[in-house]
Amino acid sequence: MARVLSLGEAVAELVHDGDTVALEGFTHLIPVAAGHEIIRQGRRNLTLVRMTPDIVYDQLIGAGCASKLIFSWGGNPGVGSLHRFRDAVQHAWPSPLEIEEHSHAGMANRYVAGASGLPFAVLRGYTGTDLPAQTDTIKPITCPFTGEQLTAVPALNPDVTIVHAQRADRAGNVQLWGIAGVQKEAVLAAKRSLVTVEEIVDELEPRPGALVLPSWAVTAVAEVPHGAAPSYAAGYYERDNAAYQAWDEIGRDREEFGKWLNELTGVKA
Repeated sequence: MARVLSLGEAVAELVHDGDTVALEGFTHLIPVAAGHEIIRQGRRNLTLVRMTPDIVYDQLIGAGCASKLIFSWGGNPGVGSLHRFRDAVQHAWPSPLEIEEHSHAGMANRYVAGASGLPFAVLRGYTGTDLPAQTDTIKPITCPFTGEQLTAVPALNPDVTIVHAQRADRAGNVQLWGIAGVQKEAVLAAKRSLVTVEEIVDELEPRPGALVLPSWAVTAVAEVPHGAAPSYAAGYYERDNAAYQAWDEIGRDREEFGKWLNELTGVKA
């Protein structure tokens, strides 16, 4: 059964230096507050995983938390590049960053394989692309039934997956709705999981289209109102487009980023 912890307690217990960490969310319910807590607690040498890393991953990379990124697309959605990500890859600042690039379908199927207890996933989606020549974890495989040449990618089993949701009950059952992305699969594939929620309630009310993560699948739940901001949480608040635009100026300049980081962590410049 999932335990209800504070965000600080949960990150301290579940996220360790050197871990493979997935903070999943597709445009919606992105666990930004949890990412910020990882920065505050000074985690290092993380392998960060996400289908679509956006500004919270830019912040984690710029803060020196990451040594590797496994992803399928990275950017500041609707605005442009991730400048801390770019600086780490091109100039090894603040430290070198290894990258492992896949397609969206490849990443999604890797999570599904991990959640299913399978060693790899098979798909056609890499045919005709140059990703197999760039990424060691994309391998050709021959179908034993038809002889067709397909592509295999290894399962993703993060040490810890972190997602955000709208509600949990006091037993640790989690309810989320709206765009779900691969949150369910990422949680089920992980060794440990943390779900931050907008609120903890006595009982989850049935809701059409809602996804429920049962308590047995979740390690810890933390109540963190506005924990997805500046992304949005359906039924609670809208996307803060101005914050994404403002990040472009902060992220592109090392000094401005340093000021932002000091403010986040409470360190005086």
